[in-house]
Amino acid sequence: MVEKAMLHPRNRHLMGYDFSMLIQAVPELKNYTRKNPSGQTTIDFQNDQAVRMLNRALLKAYYGVEYWDIPENYLCPPIPGRVDYIHYLADLLAEDNKSPVPCGKGIKVLDIGTGANLVYPLTGQSEYGWQFYASDIDPASIKSAEQICRANKLKIKLKQQKNRKNTFHGIIGSKDFFHLTMCNPPFHSSAQEAQKGTQRKWKNLGKGRSSKLNFGGQKAELWCPGGERKFIATMIEESQHYRDQCLWFTSLVSKKDNLRPLKDLLKTAKVVEVKVVDMAQGQKVSRFLAWSFLTKENRKRHYFRKNS
Repeated sequence: MVEKAMLHPRNRHLMGYDFSMLIQAVPELKNYTRKNPSGQTTIDFQNDQAVRMLNRALLKAYYGVEYWDIPENYLCPPIPGRVDYIHYLADLLAEDNKSPVPCGKGIKVLDIGTGANLVYPLTGQSEYGWQFYASDIDPASIKSAEQICRANKLKIKLKQQKNRKNTFHGIIGSKDFFHLTMCNPPFHSSAQEAQKGTQRKWKNLGKGRSSKLNFGGQKAELWCPGGERKFIATMIEESQHYRDQCLWFTSLVSKKDNLRPLKDLLKTAKVVEVKVVDMAQGQKVSRFLAWSFLTKENRKRHYFRKNS
């Protein structure tokens, strides 16, 4: 096993993929493995079926998810990087309270745009026992997520967003309270931009021109009008209406250039505290933006507040 550089210290995948363990969990994975030039076992990460099978094995072996599947051509996210977001959010709560990482159902987390894969609630519940709520605009994604919950007997509260222009509106009720919200927003601003990004990726991999995505993805998962910046800007605007109902609002930010205009919006919204938390996996650098309308003292005061 080769260490995955820069993953969070608590990330179970810090030392790479243990294929012996994964194949034991899901024997079908063996059909997709091969040896790399160094003689190590791996898979073809440009093969969408191989990636799907790897995710199934990772979720079963490390997070106790017995059943996991998604509709064809839906986003199949890389598990190690997704789990990093969870661990850094845990650190955010721990830092607020100068205490160990908080665990248990008393911690309420809202995942905006959970997708058909439901990866954040699945891994977050397994790692810390948090209570997850999740939303998505796509009815097929909600149906897939519901099926995963039923098959694994998980109590994750799912809700479909009815208005494509909204993020929190229509999802957060007047009596709801969350310790965290999280989101992996659509990256591109149009289908054409998403297509160009796909072709650029395949060219960089030496695969020529292709429209195929090895990690999949539907319209709502890959793009929205205005792209990532507009989506997060909407979250910031709407979060003002729920300033006392959440300790930390957060979102991944893929484009570093988007941080400055988003910080300007947060300043206009008069948030009390803003944090940018950097994460990295090998050559890829990512980050999430966190903001709170509450002072640290008020966050502590609200810490054990519960949903009604």
